[in-house]
Amino acid sequence: MQPEILLPVTDPTLTSALDALARRHRTASGPMMQVISLVGATTEGLIGRLPAPVRGGLQAATERGLDTAFEAASRSRGVVADRPDWVNKALSTALGAAGGAGGLPSALAELPFTITLLLRAIQGIAAEHGFDPETDEVRIECLRVFAAAGPLDADDGADMGFLTARMTLTGAGLHGLIGKVAPRLALALGQKLAAQTVPVLGAVAGAAVNYAFTSYYQEIARVHFGLKRLARDSGEDEGLLREELVMRLTRPAR
Repeated sequence: MQPEILLPVTDPTLTSALDALARRHRTASGPMMQVISLVGATTEGLIGRLPAPVRGGLQAATERGLDTAFEAASRSRGVVADRPDWVNKALSTALGAAGGAGGLPSALAELPFTITLLLRAIQGIAAEHGFDPETDEVRIECLRVFAAAGPLDADDGADMGFLTARMTLTGAGLHGLIGKVAPRLALALGQKLAAQTVPVLGAVAGAAVNYAFTSYYQEIARVHFGLKRLARDSGEDEGLLREELVMRLTRPAR
């Protein structure tokens, strides 16, 4: 059986929307560059600041945190309305400041709360784009956003794997995806923790890093669900639109 050949997107409305999504994706990491300058360290050197036991247990802790965050974030949606992006950034910044003020112990204690806040923000963006965060399918899509490279990673479009992940929506689909996402997210969170342990800066570094992480994942969520909404509203094949977006991200910016 011959694979279906999909023609390039030429509709001006669709190409304009894809260009806008690509620009949003490219600029998502912008705030993190200020954080890197602030802490005065390269991303490769940050992880080395963490004690070996913390590095070794970070992936398992991230998996547990994601499991807990899903339940906490879902429960909170029934009590507190979705918040604007700036409110999420403000809350995350305050959490990061509190976590960074006490060094590594307080940063570790703050981590589950930050994961829950980020996930809740992603769920709110999904709802804003017309998707129900209470369904298994959309819960998985929210989790896929975390599979994008963190803001401390160079972004050349190679992290678009989060848009192409395929998981079944039955059985252990959600738990299986958590297991796949956790190592990548653990690396990003390890860099965050390390930045929060920078001597002297303390709470300032924690606040700045959390602000950057929240900005990044909110923007990535808007790309992710923006693409899905574009496919839904236009009737165009989502896979084709995804390929068009990846093409825009991997070619040199003009």
